[in-house]
Order: sequence, then structure tokens, then C-alpha cells
Amino acid sequence: MAIEVRIPTILRQYTDGQKAVEGKGETLAELFTDLDTRHAGIRARIVDGEQLRRFVNVYLNDEDVRFLDGIDTKLTDGDNVTILPAVAGGMV
Repeated sequence: MAIEVRIPTILRQYTDGQKAVEGKGETLAELFTDLDTRHAGIRARIVDGEQLRRFVNVYLNDEDVRFLDGIDTKLTDGDNVTILPAVAGGMV
């Protein structure tokens, strides 16, 4: 089962600069664990304990996983996962 994972610039230090990597898993949790076997440290930047980090947004085929089953969202072959850090700032 191949899942394409799009990596934001801030996390590319873990993927040797790659914009996208492949992983496998039946859920997002399994996918992030699988990615960590080849890209050590990346899981800790996405997951806190057993939940997604508060300021990291994850999309499965362009749908926010927080509105699905979060880290337990099921995956299928050919899915696309996009990781986006939340951005804050601006003028008050």
C-alpha cells in the first residue's frame, strides 16, 4: 500500500529535502510510525503522545483529518496525505 505524503518546507530537514515521500499504513498513526523508520524524528514533529500536534494540520485527499477520525483515520492505497504547519501572525 503506497501513500504519498507531501512534506512542508519546515519538515524537509527530516526527508533530505524531499517535497514528497511514500509511506505505508492502514491508519495515519501507522503511516507516521512507518515514515519515522526512514525519516527519523519526523513523527515527533507531527504527533504529540497519541494525538496530532495542535498546530499541525493534516489533510487526507484534501480533507482535514480532524473532521474524520484524526490520527486513527483509515488509509487506502493511492491516498495523498498533506502535512501543513499552522501559521499565525500579522498585525494587531
